[in-house]
Amino acid sequence: MVFEGGGFRGHYTEGVFDVWLEEGIGATHTVGVSAGATFGCNFKSCQLGRAVRYNKRFCNDPRYAGMRSLLTTGNLFNREFAFGRLPWELDVFDVGTYAANPMRFTVVATDIQTGEPVYHDVNRGDVEDVEWMRASSAIPALSRPVELEGRLLLDGGTADSIPFRWMLDQGYDRCVVVCTQPEGYRKEPNGLMPALRVLLHRYPKLVELLANRHERYNVQLDELARLEREGKVFVIRPSESVKTPLSVKDPAILDRVYQVGRRDGKATLDALRSYLGM
Repeated sequence: MVFEGGGFRGHYTEGVFDVWLEEGIGATHTVGVSAGATFGCNFKSCQLGRAVRYNKRFCNDPRYAGMRSLLTTGNLFNREFAFGRLPWELDVFDVGTYAANPMRFTVVATDIQTGEPVYHDVNRGDVEDVEWMRASSAIPALSRPVELEGRLLLDGGTADSIPFRWMLDQGYDRCVVVCTQPEGYRKEPNGLMPALRVLLHRYPKLVELLANRHERYNVQLDELARLEREGKVFVIRPSESVKTPLSVKDPAILDRVYQVGRRDGKATLDALRSYLGM
């Protein structure tokens, strides 16, 4: 399974895989990017609805995310609360189930000094693994770089937005990709590049990635569509727009995105089972 990111659009993916959990559909290996990592880890821990539940609960809480956190810590999503208290105290991440599940789970981050994607297995679900998930979802200019294993890391989607090619290169003969943009979507150039060039001038490789990300993303979409036509991948896309603001304060928006995912997950079940040979 391949889970694209996209901020709160990731609740679409959560809705899809919650249907899979209810139907007993699992995977040998899942790779998640950004929200596909931070929300997708609940696929391995078998915690239905967990991410949308805690986001609806805390989306208006300044301890969780917002300008106060950005100005005081350098992180839009507060590290101590969102990746500390929340998973270990307030909506507990089921580490035991996560670690016991034999499914391999990989997250993607971007090495901001080399501009290369970093693919890292997170199979224990412990504090270090959660740090890798945080790195995968750390938005450039709105997050401090996360230092792990001697690398400075930020959002994995910057280097590899939809890592289906990496997954196919692992040798699997069935690959299911959950996208968070509807069919026909094309990414436009980032209008914030002048500001990003100033804010991120110490990391020229990262700036280059951000400047041409739309081109690389659209090439990925074209290749994914070709592989889909050839029957080499199975793709699930939103049947309607699940666009959300960067910072969502209305729980109803999050629930709508999740429900679209559930609906599409159910609608594609028969075709998915046929593709998987179930």
